[in-house]
Amino acid sequence: MKLEHFNYELPQSRIAQAPCPQRDHARMMVLDRGGKPLEHRHFYDFPDFVRKGDVLVINDSKVIPARLIGTKETGSRIEILLLSRYPDPLTAPETVNKETEEIWDVLLKPGKRIKLGMEIFFDDSDRATVIDRISDKKWRVTFHTALPFELFLQQYGKAPLPPYIKRERKDRQIQQDRDRYQTIYARMPGSIAAPTAGFHFSEALFKSLQDREIAIAPVTLHVGFGTFTPIETEEIEDHVMEAEFFSISPESAEQINSARRVIAVGTTSTRVLESAADEQGRVQPMSSQSRLFIYPGYRFKRVQALLTNFHLPKSSLFLLACAFAGKERLQQAYAAAIQEEYRFYSYGDCMLII
Repeated sequence: MKLEHFNYELPQSRIAQAPCPQRDHARMMVLDRGGKPLEHRHFYDFPDFVRKGDVLVINDSKVIPARLIGTKETGSRIEILLLSRYPDPLTAPETVNKETEEIWDVLLKPGKRIKLGMEIFFDDSDRATVIDRISDKKWRVTFHTALPFELFLQQYGKAPLPPYIKRERKDRQIQQDRDRYQTIYARMPGSIAAPTAGFHFSEALFKSLQDREIAIAPVTLHVGFGTFTPIETEEIEDHVMEAEFFSISPESAEQINSARRVIAVGTTSTRVLESAADEQGRVQPMSSQSRLFIYPGYRFKRVQALLTNFHLPKSSLFLLACAFAGKERLQQAYAAAIQEEYRFYSYGDCMLII
């Protein structure tokens, strides 16, 4: 399949630059795969579409403040985006000593004139050193910080907003992003981009679901470089996803396997479920890595309904939504969303596919 067949034109004005002031007041398009007309609702109506016996699967990964601004010896600014800790604690846990060293694979911007051994300074006692080149885009750096690394990030890190959300250096919204570029149920630090479908849940809406006896099963997928890496191959089938850590507990697996209907909150929860499911659709508890790339033609084993935001054209997230809803049906829904002036992307509105 040609990647170009999954393109669409979006006016810049439709790209949300800030979240809805009230989380559950975002708009929600309802797409029925059975062919019923599209519905235009708000997210506070979401409980109307779930019933006792449904299980809502949420991704409880927490976004870390992974964007750092330092200076080179020349005094010029350089931006670091943390990608993943090295070595991978899943495959080499005994070699990781967080108390003595922090080595990360990162993106550096601007990426020109980077040399091995180059130092990046944050203040007199905190710096990073470039120690290896991983690929055309990725570098490996070691951090030397006076504070434990998690506290260092809290002090110097910023929310890793996607590039289409624009912020000036002293924008007051930057501080609000630390709170709003996060779900209310995030508890497992590790993502460098948010599982944005979960942004719309408020405490009040969660209570409404509990009152209706809707089970909520948390899983974890740490959103990494693989989720937002642009597809650069002409043929979709040639694209390879980068590995991302995921985990599903025995308790959540049991809830999911006994569900009348499984509703995945977001593409990341979907990838956890489909990675952990066998051919009969039973989910196994596990901690592993996923390279699962879902595009049209994929047969879903466990997910029966999907809550998701409106995604970038030609992205792996858009392809997943096309696979679930049907390419033509989803493209028609996106055209309707543009006409109806829905807000797109991370801070935008959402779609419930049932």
